[in-house]
Amino acid sequence: MKLAILSLVAGSAAAFAPSSVKTSSTSLNAAAEDLVGALPPVGFFDPLGFADKADENTLKRYREAELTHGRVSMLAVLGFLVGEKVEGSSFLFDASIKGPAISHLGQVPEGFWAILLITIGAAEQFRAEKGWVDPSEVPVDQPGLLKSDYVPGDLGFDPLGLKPEDPEEFMIMQTKELQNGRLAMLAAAGFLAQELADGKGIVEHFQSM
Repeated sequence: MKLAILSLVAGSAAAFAPSSVKTSSTSLNAAAEDLVGALPPVGFFDPLGFADKADENTLKRYREAELTHGRVSMLAVLGFLVGEKVEGSSFLFDASIKGPAISHLGQVPEGFWAILLITIGAAEQFRAEKGWVDPSEVPVDQPGLLKSDYVPGDLGFDPLGLKPEDPEEFMIMQTKELQNGRLAMLAAAGFLAQELADGKGIVEHFQSM
């Protein structure tokens, strides 16, 4: 339980920090300085110097990967909590899925895996067509080339119309998503480690506090 709580606390300050400050370091290239998500007190956090070794397209791929993993982690955290909370009372799978969330996938029927793989494949196909240049048109020395007008993470999926029209407001929203995604990645890792450590569900831990 300590691992899960520490993961949540570690990212909480960053998740709700002000979003208007950018790094002023002159050692970063222009492409890195334009990326949103650099907040105090850390600023542009790149201790291993990945940004210094990357061109603009590589930086965009890094950001695309960070956003994607953040979104998956936010869903995963919800899945941990909701899946364990409705355990034994859900209409899904005859309410037969039990135990910590890390064991749930191993209990679902085989048909579920086919649906899951098709859904993930369709989502990835849509993302690839939206953001990446057709492989047949990509130079050999530039694998994974993103479209020049593609904004990492902006897939055009906005059914509730939440995307701001104002560029500054859009940048603020991007930063909020990044920070909450980073927090979720830490939280999901903490949940996984805690359940592996003692075999108890996260909800069970919260209820015993």
